[in-house]
Amino acid sequence: MKIDLAPKIRIVVEQGDALALRVDVLALKYANALYGVDRAVVQALGAVVPDIEKRLPKYSGFYITPARGAIAASHVLFVGVGDLRQLGYGEIRAFGRKVLEALAGEMPSASHVALTIHGPGYGLDEAEAFESELAGLFEAIKSGDFPASLEQVTIVEANRGRAGRLAALLSRLLPDGTGGREVRLLADVADRLRSVGYDSRSKPHVFVATPFAEEMDDIFHYGIQGAVNAAGFLCERADLSTFTGDVIDWVKKRIASASLVIADLSNANPNVYLEVGYAWGCNRPTILVVSDTSHLKFDLQDQRCLVYKKIKDLEVSLRIELENLKALLGFAPTGLS
Repeated sequence: MKIDLAPKIRIVVEQGDALALRVDVLALKYANALYGVDRAVVQALGAVVPDIEKRLPKYSGFYITPARGAIAASHVLFVGVGDLRQLGYGEIRAFGRKVLEALAGEMPSASHVALTIHGPGYGLDEAEAFESELAGLFEAIKSGDFPASLEQVTIVEANRGRAGRLAALLSRLLPDGTGGREVRLLADVADRLRSVGYDSRSKPHVFVATPFAEEMDDIFHYGIQGAVNAAGFLCERADLSTFTGDVIDWVKKRIASASLVIADLSNANPNVYLEVGYAWGCNRPTILVVSDTSHLKFDLQDQRCLVYKKIKDLEVSLRIELENLKALLGFAPTGLS
């Protein structure tokens, strides 16, 4: 998926391995610890950049280094973002802008820059996180804070399903990137995304209690997330295996501030039961779903659950349930794209 932003700048969503992508600069976050792609890149660079981990930046700083053949990119840029659990939508937007601002001064010859998407991997709403990162890029481009030679920005995503969803979202944001409309489109999109990231935390959100397991991905993305976004809510969940530090505190805050909680009780995951109990303690409206009622434990067998066999059935049931709850409880969120 390729969209033109300006006569010499394009944005691309590409499915693939970030370490194998031949670009001038691969830009990554550093969140006071190493995760996912940034961990893999630092491990690869360790053989050619002495004391690489000691060079990584603190919050708001950056560090750029030649890759020296350790990965396909010519250079790697690390941007300090603070602790991961504090990396919200506004910080993701700031990251996108910081990448281009840093390269404008340090590497103006960069013509092709790649980034990964931040947020969905540790529980933030996928579309809101993507739009926040794009908004930061657009903001930098609109203000002229980007490398003088920049021609293309690639957002690379290893997961095929997510890459497809992000490409579709990009097409909706920029439906026509051809001909002579590039500069006007940039202005239009920047105006539309003006507040994305800045006011995202004030938008109503649904917290989804579900295991971060591969077999649950399609259920979350196609059975739950679509219904939640269609109802006008951000859709968030927490991967308890991702964070260091007090993840429980982060989970409690997101549950306590949620408009409602959806919990998938399939396979009787203990973390999900813990999150349901806390939601009830906070008097959060809760929707329980399960693929097989024999999975239900404790007293939940007496609670109303939406039972599903197919992902599409779950989405349809949740759309109806969410609309009923909105009317009953007086929620009036604005529809999300």
